[in-house]
Amino acid sequence: MEKVEKVDPAFWWCGMKNTQLQLMVYGNNIATYNPVINHPGVVLKSVHPMESPNYLILYLDLKDAQPGKFSIDFVKGKNKLKYVYELKERQGKGEDKIGFNSSDVVYLLMPDRFANGDESNDRVQMKYPYTVNRKDVNARHGGDLAGIVQHLDYLDSLGITTVWTTPVLENDMGEGSYHGYAATDYYKIDPRLGTNEDYVHLAEAMHQRGMKLIMDMVFNHCGSNHPWLLDLPMRNWFNNPYKYVQTNHNKTVFFDPYASDVDKLEMTDGWFVPTMPDLNQRNRYVADYLIQNSIWWVEYANLDGIRQDTYPYPDGEMMARWCKEVFEEYPNLNIVGEVMITNPTGTAYWQQKSAFNKQADTRLKSVMDFHLQSIASKVFHEETSWNTGLQLIFEHMAYDFCYPDINNVMRLLENHDTDRFLLEAPENLNAYKQAVTLLLTIPGISQLYYGQELLMTGNTKIDFGYIRPDMTGGWKEDTSSLFEASGRTAMQQEAFNFMKNLLQWRKGNEVISKGKMKHFMPRNNVYVYERSYNGKSILVVMNGVNKEVDLDLIHYKEVIGDKSTSRNVLTNSNLQLGKTLHLQPKEVLVLEL
Repeated sequence: MEKVEKVDPAFWWCGMKNTQLQLMVYGNNIATYNPVINHPGVVLKSVHPMESPNYLILYLDLKDAQPGKFSIDFVKGKNKLKYVYELKERQGKGEDKIGFNSSDVVYLLMPDRFANGDESNDRVQMKYPYTVNRKDVNARHGGDLAGIVQHLDYLDSLGITTVWTTPVLENDMGEGSYHGYAATDYYKIDPRLGTNEDYVHLAEAMHQRGMKLIMDMVFNHCGSNHPWLLDLPMRNWFNNPYKYVQTNHNKTVFFDPYASDVDKLEMTDGWFVPTMPDLNQRNRYVADYLIQNSIWWVEYANLDGIRQDTYPYPDGEMMARWCKEVFEEYPNLNIVGEVMITNPTGTAYWQQKSAFNKQADTRLKSVMDFHLQSIASKVFHEETSWNTGLQLIFEHMAYDFCYPDINNVMRLLENHDTDRFLLEAPENLNAYKQAVTLLLTIPGISQLYYGQELLMTGNTKIDFGYIRPDMTGGWKEDTSSLFEASGRTAMQQEAFNFMKNLLQWRKGNEVISKGKMKHFMPRNNVYVYERSYNGKSILVVMNGVNKEVDLDLIHYKEVIGDKSTSRNVLTNSNLQLGKTLHLQPKEVLVLEL
């Protein structure tokens, strides 16, 4: 039976700055029909049948359109298919959406592993089979959007200002798809996580607390069960649709002066994995669809920002165009791109207005500091010397000169794709406290990974599932809860309190969010740096060795001046600043001067 099965997007808004609207119409033999629109202010600009007869793309001009519903008639001889489309009235202005920034601390969580707030969606019937088993690291565990809403108190009281969830769109795939990175419908929340309305409710609940929500988007690829791959709209909708080509993941090809053409092509056009077909963003219709989809979600869910997965992998020109169009609509929004390069110059290449990128301006506001992540666990756990420990942190910070906008660099110690900062249970919290203090006091946007506040451990050697455990207490059958002090060990509680103290102190602290930084090369194996803004300053002092140290303060006179007292933020006590400062093994101090 011939009918209009689906239209993407299902609705749109009047008053958008870009008045063009692309409609992708799905239906059996729909491309054999002629669309007709007779509605004041809505102009059908062009019609594009796809190579598959089951897709038809329309472009409308909404410059003079008013909110309301109108009919799209699809005519073929005596046959007529009617579809009612709605233009909604826009709520607020695009300029009013303020994105995440250096005043924020971003908490990354994986909905399936965080908390199960609605057991009724644990085993929703999907088109393809899947497993629900909390004992299987690759199966679904039942976490959902309701679970996040139910634990906003926990996040808010900890001091989190922003939440970034791994992708929440429908992933109608087999085992391993709990992570969300293989979408099968770009306009639908995965029903095992909730509904579109549930996602809007999550954003609203966060906004009521003054918190922000970041959506994880994936333009490079979709899932292999997406209707597009099962019924290609066009032969060039995907890269390498008929013969599997694996991407080489060689992200240096963009700036490598010696890169070969074949390596460049393999990087951008190869598939990420066999279950994630590579979308061809050079195809005009694919590009328009993805750009419009991201704007739809920002408008629909009132999002505060976007995290773009595998940022270097899609077509570079299209990605720059995407950033341009999003920021034209929402100039104060923020986008952070995942550029997993462990070299600061290679990362900085991707930030907008980079001096290293002579080819084009990416227009990308934020990038991620994966070099810090790659060295943090090792250097904070080892003794400091002339080429180890905190000396390497000092050298890392020196490379901040690479970035056009250091306040829009997202800093991290761990995330869902990396080893945990703690590979195994710690004997003490010395390394943890120093690393967390650095993360939360240096320039940039701090990003935490769920459970980091509770000393979660793990590495990716066996399976990524081992760095993505459930938050104990998020399921009704759990006999204890990490969300409650009573469910934590003494060391977990100490770590939680330490982080909470710093996070709450960091909130609204312009010395941290806007201040300049000055640091001193480690002396006597002690690393010292200052953050200063509008006459206020803080001093961070880290002892890099497992022995007591007396630090001569004369060397730091340019930042201490004549001050003789300070307040230690970590202990809420006063500390005298004499000629020397006595430090315990691996001690860290945060001093308000």
